[in-house]
Amino acid sequence: MHDGCRVPLLKQPVSKRRIYLKDTIDSIAAFEQTSNPLDWKLTTIPVGRGPQGINIFPDGKEVWTAHADTVSIIDVASKKVTQTFNLPAHQRSNGLKFTPDGRRVLISDIGADELVVIDAATRKQIKRMKLGNKVTKFRIEPDGSRVYVSVADDNDVAMIDLKTLEVMGRFSTGIGRTEWRGQD
Repeated sequence: MHDGCRVPLLKQPVSKRRIYLKDTIDSIAAFEQTSNPLDWKLTTIPVGRGPQGINIFPDGKEVWTAHADTVSIIDVASKKVTQTFNLPAHQRSNGLKFTPDGRRVLISDIGADELVVIDAATRKQIKRMKLGNKVTKFRIEPDGSRVYVSVADDNDVAMIDLKTLEVMGRFSTGIGRTEWRGQD
């Protein structure tokens, strides 16, 4: 099933009976629990080369995945891609998360060393922020006020105000301490 890479497991959507994860180099695996709690049905959903950043829209109706230079949107009910759109100048996704209000999507572009901000409703890019070398994972404050972005090769974390989309500051993590661990 999976290609031997780290397999990013997602939070379950509102129904708590579905799980989505990277399956192969070009698809997402959708697991849906049957009436037997130990029995899960697998659907493989082709999305395009290199799905990395995957997340569930806050209302639980869509799964978004960033891969290579595009984003695909999967309808949870039909388990099919309903839309794919390009990310201008995007090189290689590493993470994708929605702000708590669902208005924006944040995507880390590890190839371009940028954080990309997308308007979730229009599917248009709002801003690209060059943050340093190897922009990887990030955490959004539960209130949606700011995001903390790991800049791995610079050994720091950039703190960004999500209202102004400006860098508020940075703090050093020491050598090799910028990969997130623990709960999202």
